[in-house]
Amino acid sequence: MIIRFANPLYLLLLSVIPLAVLWRLKWRARRAALKFSNIGVIKEVGKKKVFPVKELFFWLKLFIITLLIIAFARPQSGVKGEEVITQGIDIVLAIDVSSSMLAEDIKPNRIEAAKQVAADFIKGRKHDRIGLVVFAAQGYTQCPLTIDYSVLLNFLDNLKTGMIEDGTAIGMGLATAINRLRTSQAKSKIIILLTDGRNNRGEIDPLTAAQAANALNIKIYTVGAGTRGTAMYPVNDPLFGKRYVPMKVDIDESTLMRIADITGASYFRATNTEQLKKVYHEIDKMEKTKIEVKEYTRYSELFYFFAGAALFLLLAVVVLENTRFRSIP
Repeated sequence: MIIRFANPLYLLLLSVIPLAVLWRLKWRARRAALKFSNIGVIKEVGKKKVFPVKELFFWLKLFIITLLIIAFARPQSGVKGEEVITQGIDIVLAIDVSSSMLAEDIKPNRIEAAKQVAADFIKGRKHDRIGLVVFAAQGYTQCPLTIDYSVLLNFLDNLKTGMIEDGTAIGMGLATAINRLRTSQAKSKIIILLTDGRNNRGEIDPLTAAQAANALNIKIYTVGAGTRGTAMYPVNDPLFGKRYVPMKVDIDESTLMRIADITGASYFRATNTEQLKKVYHEIDKMEKTKIEVKEYTRYSELFYFFAGAALFLLLAVVVLENTRFRSIP
């Protein structure tokens, strides 16, 4: 808390207070020098304890003057604050949920690793709207653009393979994400597309979707998730239960690179969990929200406390001096 005076020059009047005290002390000294011809009178007076009412009233009046001077100086209490002005980024995470995302070359598997890393990415943002699109044979919006990250993280946590007909419709996933950003007024609009395959379903070609994104000033960062060569894929065998079979990793890197290049973004390949984390970290560094912080101090008036106390005491002194402690000349 900050204390200041809006009219500090009035505080100079406080110099009158010590002068008044000195005057009072000298006045009392002169009264003490009075002479009496008969000390018997003094003895009689000494037997009675007289409360120094006039002395009390003097100090009260001095205190009232002090309070009024402080009130005229207008004391104020201030609280510092900040106004954050941001130019947020609208981000759509487009995640492949086809069955191949169950491969365990990225631990614990591709889909779970993608969810964990995306969750960390979301938690690291503060002022951006983020949405979630999933795709397999089709693409659809799992969560629209929002700054309610708790809701978004809940949707992300519920992602799983099999929630859409199987396949890899990269073009449809991009089209759905672009549609979410089409009317956005954000200064920067980006899509982070993560897939482990090549486009084999859907009516929209991925490069056509990329050109549409470029026309709308949307950048598409593409991420290929999967090792090189083969990966172990879990299969539920009705006779032998769960078993693993080798599956060829077939990521269409040339198309993903072309998509990123068309929109002025970048392509990344992640062959393990650590690389996947680094990919999102790199994107996070490249796409930073511009934040402007303006500091301000909000002041509240305090003079009415001092003025109120002074007026109350003044009223009390006037009433008491003219009633209970009235002196007769």
